[in-house]
Amino acid sequence: MLGLMAGVILAATQPALFDADGYRASSYRAPVDRDPAPATRLALGAAKELRVGRDAMFIDALPLGRAAGQWLQTEPHDTIAGAVWRPEVGRPGVDPALWAGLRGAIAAWRRGHPGGPVVLFCRVDCWMGWNAARRLAREGVGDVYWLAEGVEGWREMGGALAPAKPEPAK
Repeated sequence: MLGLMAGVILAATQPALFDADGYRASSYRAPVDRDPAPATRLALGAAKELRVGRDAMFIDALPLGRAAGQWLQTEPHDTIAGAVWRPEVGRPGVDPALWAGLRGAIAAWRRGHPGGPVVLFCRVDCWMGWNAARRLAREGVGDVYWLAEGVEGWREMGGALAPAKPEPAK
């Protein structure tokens, strides 16, 4: 009986994995076991055929801490060469200023690349890219894709990586 009660108490104190809208809300580094619909999962081979920044906008959603509006990058981060790093846009209840910055960056890129696809990613077994891709597509942004294999998959396929700096937190 005590074991059952302890299990109930433990379960009650752990945060829910998903919020009411279906976005992953905790334990972001875990296997992703569902489709990001209405966004589309992009096969790694198909992603490698795209010229990053020219044929498609690649956005790294790897999280990063911040304080007083500044990113706190304590160690280097390599991402897909040509991608932009937009930390924290994959959180449920994303900061409105960060989300507006993401939407603005996509709109600006698409002015020069009408209808060009947008590819969100993070790391393998990371829900941040999944959440961000799904939210964009749900908001009506077209041609949104999620690259499940992330930076690690790209590197394993021989894709170039480059040191990344996060876009301003504003």
